[in-house]
Amino acid sequence: MPERRHRTQAERRAHTRAALLDATITCLVELGYARTSVQEICARAGVSKGAAQHHFADKAELMAAAVEHLTTRLAERNTPDATELPAGPERVAALVDLLWRSYSGTLAIAAMELWIAARTDPSLATAMRPVDKALGRSTLDRIAELVPDVPRRRLETIFWLTVNLARGLALDAELGGDPRRRERLLAEWKRVATALYSET
Repeated sequence: MPERRHRTQAERRAHTRAALLDATITCLVELGYARTSVQEICARAGVSKGAAQHHFADKAELMAAAVEHLTTRLAERNTPDATELPAGPERVAALVDLLWRSYSGTLAIAAMELWIAARTDPSLATAMRPVDKALGRSTLDRIAELVPDVPRRRLETIFWLTVNLARGLALDAELGGDPRRRERLLAEWKRVATALYSET
């Protein structure tokens, strides 16, 4: 039987940090920002409050780190593999579907909680703006590589309209809106986005 390797202190710290950030996202989804406390996060992460303070001084610092953690995970989901996408105009419709899935899942719910809370929390807003912009920029750059024949200005229009539609529809879903209406709106937007692509 192979000897079990003990984790280094750096590995243990990284594991504790990741556990706290994952628990933060879970709390945001299940409880919302207002009801998410450091105590609840620690309980779910299996970490003492004292140990958590070695990583994050307070809730604001923890939430700022959660924004970056969340952004990294969203970026991973938003990065498509070119081999999995159809060619030509159908690629635009497939990218719209990808962005919708990215901005309407569990991670997006946590992000939405933070965006809404940031409206009245200046420190959270300050933490969110740069990482949110970085996520948009990196996702847009990747999509530009996948559809290089679309002028950048037009691609940006298609991308940001898609992102904002997806965020609005995700909120509609959370509020119990009609799923058939969302499907119709997405289908109509894919038709329009494909037409914009075809103008090249």
